[in-house]
Amino acid sequence: MAKLILLSLLAIFCFALTSHATTYVVGDTSGWDISTDIDSWATNKTFNVGDVLLFQYSSSHSVSEVNKESFETCNTTNSLTTFSNGNTTVTLSNAGKRYFVCGNKLHCLGGMKLQVNVLEDDKKSATVGAPEAQPQPQATIPKPSSKTNNPSSTATPSSDGFINGGIGSLIIAFLFMVSTMFGLFQI
Repeated sequence: MAKLILLSLLAIFCFALTSHATTYVVGDTSGWDISTDIDSWATNKTFNVGDVLLFQYSSSHSVSEVNKESFETCNTTNSLTTFSNGNTTVTLSNAGKRYFVCGNKLHCLGGMKLQVNVLEDDKKSATVGAPEAQPQPQATIPKPSSKTNNPSSTATPSSDGFINGGIGSLIIAFLFMVSTMFGLFQI
């Protein structure tokens, strides 16, 4: 009975690890900055429900989520949410259009704003089957953000995104199940 419960928990854990959520660093290594061409950055990206936007910026900037009208006029007086910590993550939890602007109106008018169209991810609702092929990681690791108040000292991932979970978690689960079946791992 204990083994059945353990295997059930393991199956749930592996399913959670093999999520297809992607984290996008807004503006790549340039970050959320007036010098970054945010429109070009977002052009060839597909955003799905569950994906995460990571905004990295200096203390002269902020991130405000606004409605479409406020996005077009760079008005932040009726922001849905505002962040100013320099390292903001926003999970795209619902399908539809989302609008983000810099809290400095002049920066927003200069192009420091982002519109994303979040799509429903059909892969997440599909039944579990054979693992899918994943894109190979880039050969070079991008440089970390040069923002002075960036609390992170690790390398910044590329905005091609990175996949959470994957084949590694499936291999670990398989090895654990085999060792449990042969009595190599006792609980």
